[in-house]
Amino acid sequence: MPRFAVIGLGRFGTKLAQELTAAGAEVIAVDRDRELAEPLRDAVTLALVLDATDDAALVAQGIDQVDCAIVGIGQDFEAAALATATLKAVGVPRVISRALTEVRGKILRKIGADDLVYPEGESATRWAHRLTLPHLRDYVELGEGHSLVQVTAPSAFCDKTPALLQLRQKFGINLVAIKRMVSVQKGAETSSAEKHIITIPHADTTIHPNDILVLVGSDEAISKLPHD
Repeated sequence: MPRFAVIGLGRFGTKLAQELTAAGAEVIAVDRDRELAEPLRDAVTLALVLDATDDAALVAQGIDQVDCAIVGIGQDFEAAALATATLKAVGVPRVISRALTEVRGKILRKIGADDLVYPEGESATRWAHRLTLPHLRDYVELGEGHSLVQVTAPSAFCDKTPALLQLRQKFGINLVAIKRMVSVQKGAETSSAEKHIITIPHADTTIHPNDILVLVGSDEAISKLPHD
């Protein structure tokens, strides 16, 4: 089970913590403001009132042991920068920081951020999918609570058909297309190249390893796809 820490529980951080928890992850939610942390106590693994720039406090609560920390602090750039640097200093392997501008993003990169969130263009739901679905290739929000995603076929789906998997009945998702890499002949030459072809799947279409599945469903259903 992946372990995450979400630092800063504004609208973005709260939504992200909830989405990650719904996807089956272990989530530690952190904010200095008790009024922001308290409402999440029953919604995440652990909700803490904590200063994320205090390295000793982070270690004492086991935040140095998470797989990834997301710094969702928005307006207070000094606090976001210090939290990012402190999380890297205590050994968190991946730190993702929220940046309101490109300049701030460049600064956060220089002090240790492994990735950036620009909130104007990226939702908490999108990041939850990116963090919990390791084979996610692409993601499009279709409307309130529903998305289209492209994912590399999980091993649990390989060598099976949509009819056997019962994707709609068991997972609540619809398989609308398969992108498959195939070899094509280059004219009369013996050499070949590879390219993707799009297949509209039928009930008896076999899903191959490395197929890219184009799926549509609710965000909750997508978050529960097999992760391996």
